[in-house]
Amino acid sequence: MAKRFSADKYVAGILAGDRVMLSRAITLVESRLASDLELAQEVINQVLPHAGNSVRIGITGVPGVGKSTFIEAFGNYLIQEQGKRLAVLAVDPTSQRTGGSILGDKTRMESLSTNPQAFIRPSPAGKSLGGVTRSTRESILLCEAAGFDAVIVETVGVGQSETAVHAMVDFFLLLMLAGAGDELQGIKRGIMEMADAIAITKADGENAMKAKAARAEYQNALHLYPMAASGWLPKVSVCSALEPSGLDTIWQSVSDYLKLSQQNGFFEKKRRDQNLQWMYEAIRQGLEENFYSHQQVQEQLPGIARQVQEGQKSAFAAAAELLKLV
Repeated sequence: MAKRFSADKYVAGILAGDRVMLSRAITLVESRLASDLELAQEVINQVLPHAGNSVRIGITGVPGVGKSTFIEAFGNYLIQEQGKRLAVLAVDPTSQRTGGSILGDKTRMESLSTNPQAFIRPSPAGKSLGGVTRSTRESILLCEAAGFDAVIVETVGVGQSETAVHAMVDFFLLLMLAGAGDELQGIKRGIMEMADAIAITKADGENAMKAKAARAEYQNALHLYPMAASGWLPKVSVCSALEPSGLDTIWQSVSDYLKLSQQNGFFEKKRRDQNLQWMYEAIRQGLEENFYSHQQVQEQLPGIARQVQEGQKSAFAAAAELLKLV
């Protein structure tokens, strides 16, 4: 067990920009121990007035699109060209059998991880929805309080995790590959609708022309979708993390979106709605944890589960029976 400090000590370290204390605070909010929960919430409550001043960017993409390579190039651009202090919350796939985590993002983002203006935090995905850790939202707040003015949240890109990340960021960027057959195959319509921008990656060498063709195809497809509540028409661009190129265009899209959404009031409304959504999600998680930690539920669940599995009891009747125990 990592060393625990008082809430005041965590908060003082975070506000001073102490990266070690920030890491320890994130470890605290990631803890599933009941003894850590109260302390973690005290830390969050104290840093809350100092949070909220960053631009929160969610990044997702199909497998093989090169998310880590892109994030490293884009992160270096934000730091060097835009003067940003950047935090990257990279959610790693975790073994559902062993609970082990790969935590490989730091090795994949070698130059960014050694940049003093960057903070990279790989987190084990655990059993949470699609690899989005239950503590990612709190980690965003802690990073903002520590003075990071841009926060990137990377999804594992395996389905519903995109929806969860979309609910905690200001701008959602979808990375796509060109030249992989029908460009509109293999990507869910819902994810396309969530995207505030699409970037065709690896637009270099022989792939450059394919990337430009894919850009036109996606831009045409986006025109078929209804206008977003923000009033923003998603932009499609091409980029290369290797050259690097196109990163400035992507940041310009982010900046234009922020300007529009702040002017028309959508930015503030979305943040407020997300706060409410976080509350309901926390209630749902709390109820679920209380249910499964209940002694009678733990005693009777295996037997009732067997009855359901063998067709002796309906799933609904079994659920009702177990819920009555709590």
